Amino acid sequence: MRIVYIFFIAILGLGASNDCIPTISMHYTPKGVEVDISYDKSCKSYIQKSDANITVVITYPKENQINQSSSNDTTLIDNIIATAKSKLGSPYNPAHAGPDSFDCSGFVYYVFRQNGIKIPRTSRGQSLISKRLNKDEIKRGDIVVFDTAHRGHINHSGIYLGNGKFIHATSGRAYSVTISNLEHGFYKDKFRWGVRVVSKSQKPN
Repeated sequence: MRIVYIFFIAILGLGASNDCIPTISMHYTPKGVEVDISYDKSCKSYIQKSDANITVVITYPKENQINQSSSNDTTLIDNIIATAKSKLGSPYNPAHAGPDSFDCSGFVYYVFRQNGIKIPRTSRGQSLISKRLNKDEIKRGDIVVFDTAHRGHINHSGIYLGNGKFIHATSGRAYSVTISNLEHGFYKDKFRWGVRVVSKSQKPN
């Protein structure tokens, strides 16, 4: 829901009575915001005598207020990546989701859960969180998913760090939480798509 701030400005006119205080209420409708103003007989009498007007101003958040969510998203993404990197070198362990050892989807699940975000436990479930993003669209903090066996289904996931790199728990040579490259090596042709968990307006890395 879009935030709307309503301010009662004034009853315009000289010598306004302190007893003349209108009541303002607001409610949302499919057509927009409706504002109701009510006041007692003394207030009505004053307005008629002084030719005063009741002015209500509806304002929307300023640009810096709107961008606050973007700033919060940046901090959250930084925290997600910091949590992920804090687990570098932790051993791979099938069917484990931390805190000391992980399988691939368990690692991704753990990192987001530690930052207050609940996501599916499996790499397949994680791949369905949002619309599919190609390699040119993925950004820091996105989940990246893979078909490492070329069998037509998702079986691996990690977290994109930017600059073509991602962090994941691998059962490969490292057999631990490690950082790999999407642009070359084993995962280049295994990448299938990315999904966005934290929404943010930012340029691709």
